[in-house]
Formats: sequence, structure tokens, C-alpha cells
Amino acid sequence: MLHHVEIWVPDLGRAEASFGWLLGALGYAGFQEWGSGRSWRLGATYLVVEQSPALTGREHDRCRPGLNHLAFHVEDAGRVDALVEEASRHGWSLMFPDRHPHAGGAQTYAAYLENADGFEVELVAMDPPEAD
Repeated sequence: MLHHVEIWVPDLGRAEASFGWLLGALGYAGFQEWGSGRSWRLGATYLVVEQSPALTGREHDRCRPGLNHLAFHVEDAGRVDALVEEASRHGWSLMFPDRHPHAGGAQTYAAYLENADGFEVELVAMDPPEAD
């Protein structure tokens, strides 16, 4: 079981706004808070965003070695759609809109979102509708 993931971010306020909204919508609860970071927990697993003083760059590039994206289960297609509808109000934009919601393939119902700092999340319906 995954214990935690820590993401270093260039702007804690932006990360808290985008990740805080999304994680809350997915059932995570605020867990820890300190001057340069925040975390949210669901069960035994938690996710941290931190603006570390040891950060060596100001930009995240998901196409470079390291983290490409985080993927989360979402209960069904309706919930994926609702999250996509609200995401832009919280710093997220829909990726691959021309292929949404099947950018991951015909059998997958998912949304790919990117925040202002270039971090990507995938929201995957656990109960996708039947393929046509």
C-alpha cells in the first residue's frame, strides 16, 4: 500500500487551491499544515504539496524524468463529468479535449487535467458506461 506522495511545487498557494479542491472532492481530508506545505489524507495514504527552500527549479515538466501524473479512482462517469465541469474554477484545465473522455482508450472513461504549474492528474471512472 502506498504510504504517501510528496510533490514539490513552485507556489504553495496555487498548489493548495488546485490540489486542495481536487483532493477534497475525491474524499481526502486536510491532514497536516506547516509554513511551506500542506497534506491531505484518505485512509492510510496521504499526499503532500510543499514549496521547499531546497527547490532547484521553478517549473514542473511532466515530460522529463520524474512524475508524469497522478491517477485517481472516481466512482463513475457522472462524477468524472462533474469534476471536469468544476475544475476550471480551481486552477485545472482539461487536457486532450478532442478525445475526452476516451483519451485513455475506448474502454476507459477518464479526464486528464493539468494545473497552472503543469501537474497532471487523471480521473478514472471505476464504473464506466458501456462502450458504444
